Amino acid sequence: MRVGLFVPCYVDAFEPEVGIATLELLERLGCTVEYPFDQTCCGQPMTNTGCHAEAAATEALFVKNFSGFDYVVAPSGSCVHQVREHLTAIPQTDEVRHVRASTYELVEFLHDVLKVEALPWASFPHKVAYHTNCNALRGIHHARPSELVKPYYSKPLDLLRLVDGVELVDLARPDECCGFGGTFSVFEPAVSAKMGYDKVADQNRAGAEYVVSADSSCLMHQKGCAERLGLPLKYIHIAQVLNGAAA
Repeated sequence: MRVGLFVPCYVDAFEPEVGIATLELLERLGCTVEYPFDQTCCGQPMTNTGCHAEAAATEALFVKNFSGFDYVVAPSGSCVHQVREHLTAIPQTDEVRHVRASTYELVEFLHDVLKVEALPWASFPHKVAYHTNCNALRGIHHARPSELVKPYYSKPLDLLRLVDGVELVDLARPDECCGFGGTFSVFEPAVSAKMGYDKVADQNRAGAEYVVSADSSCLMHQKGCAERLGLPLKYIHIAQVLNGAAA
């Protein structure tokens, strides 16, 4: 199985260790992983601000880089949602449709494709609150949104329960947005900050030591909010936990 690793902008610029953990984890699980060096953005910032046409060159490069792989895997629900649902500024050729259909976020790839049932190298003896990114939750269906009357499921929590020592704590409002929202935090900074403060206060009340998520952008926003409020919370990407991060 040949996997093309897509590393999102936030990971590349601010948390490269998340990309490294993703690579190592996929290789531990038997995947042949390649990293196309010409890759750039998936086009999400342009699309989110209504600049669809301006995203065309970025989308075309994404397809060029990843069309030859069985799967494309990225440690970001929002980026994968962009590729799968909004990569539409370019003609929808067979090549484009293949890339869109074969692009997976790390958690769903481990859960749905590889069907991982054990992570014997992973230990994380901490109280953990899980933050589900909005696009991961409602866009690519990581878990059941709490507003829907449907059977409960959570792919990230299924995986975290395979990690030795993890104690999951429950949030009062588990599906509430943290306020990052990409360009939302730029155009509505005061609202974004208040939403972030509410989110980290909920995590602190739940007794979490660490907050785990599949999206570095949300984690960065929440980490900043927690630091400004003086809360003793730590933030870590799920790829690092599943790969056996020592913390």
